[in-house]
Amino acid sequence: MDADEVKRYIGEKFEGVVVSGYLGDSFFIYDPNGDLPAKRQIPFATIVTGDNYDTVSALHHEDAYRLNISLTKDTFTAMFGQVPTRRDENGTPATDYDYAARDQLMPHPTYGAQHWVCVVNPSDETFDVIEPLLAEAYRFTARKHANWLARRRSVAQQQAD
Repeated sequence: MDADEVKRYIGEKFEGVVVSGYLGDSFFIYDPNGDLPAKRQIPFATIVTGDNYDTVSALHHEDAYRLNISLTKDTFTAMFGQVPTRRDENGTPATDYDYAARDQLMPHPTYGAQHWVCVVNPSDETFDVIEPLLAEAYRFTARKHANWLARRRSVAQQQAD
């Protein structure tokens, strides 16, 4: 799968998602009403197509991209164990993962501590593994959004009373 196919999949599969772009990268944000304040526009998945943020995935190669997915702590630790705390001289987690490896699901090299995972150039077979993770990330962000709206409405109601 290429980056455009993944972008199309996420955009078509999940309702209420806004795709924000920057430097050729895509950020998938749950904002069903299109009115989420900027500080709450946190993506549940991203597609990074270059080495603008880090170089460990070697995304400078033609057609290289990295799909990043935010997971719950429980799912992340079930898949990868505890978040690594040691860092190398470049600030990358000191693990046995080759962050430039293609088609391998692994903790994110920068945001693994926040329970993000990544895969560089996933194959169709690997995408079959990724699909339920994307769905979980989407449901989790939709639930957080619903909770935020409920709190906002509650505060507004209290202020009106």
